[in-house]
Amino acid sequence: MALFDAVRWTTRGLIAGTCRPTVVGLENVPTDGPFIVAPNHLSFFDSVIVQALMPRPVAFFAKAEYFTTGGVKGKIMKSFFESVGSIPVERGEQAASVQALKTLLDILEAGKGIGIYPEGTRSRDGILYRGRTGVGWLALTTGAPVVPVGMIGTENLQPAGEKGFKPHHFTMKVGEPLYFEKTGPDHSLPARREVTDKIMDAIAALSGQERSTSYNQSKSIE
Repeated sequence: MALFDAVRWTTRGLIAGTCRPTVVGLENVPTDGPFIVAPNHLSFFDSVIVQALMPRPVAFFAKAEYFTTGGVKGKIMKSFFESVGSIPVERGEQAASVQALKTLLDILEAGKGIGIYPEGTRSRDGILYRGRTGVGWLALTTGAPVVPVGMIGTENLQPAGEKGFKPHHFTMKVGEPLYFEKTGPDHSLPARREVTDKIMDAIAALSGQERSTSYNQSKSIE
């Protein structure tokens, strides 16, 4: 836990010092019990930012490649993602996706926080895409409150076609938690869709993005 806190605080300091972000609504994060953070997704760095700036730890999915890449860079990435509680998952594989959701379920049942991008993968054109229903499944199965988050300007931290990190101001807006009746795993797809759509409405209100009724076409977790 000491390493986790050290990494999180160090990353928070680096973000604050280089980007001077505007962060509002942290008081909306529940002080105890399970919770689900649901942000829009514009940048590779979104998970890092949320994990560093939230008042409580948040576990996110992370591509398995971040844990298996070779060389010095690979070791640094693996050490970081392990230390902040990220969960490796093979993107685009249905069995892995189901297992990943079960892993998030275990974390919630332990009274902790998890993060999931309803869009499934980052938007490369700035549009907010239709939410995939994994977040609705988690909310209905556990009854954990969903905290919507609007990320604004994080795409500038790594502009399209560029590598590395480019310091730039961004805004993170944390909305009021959304509560849904706990039904357990026995609920319908229409129920998951309804919950997911309400979560996406809340994210849109925070981010101010143009919306699409289509899914982002990149392979992602449903």
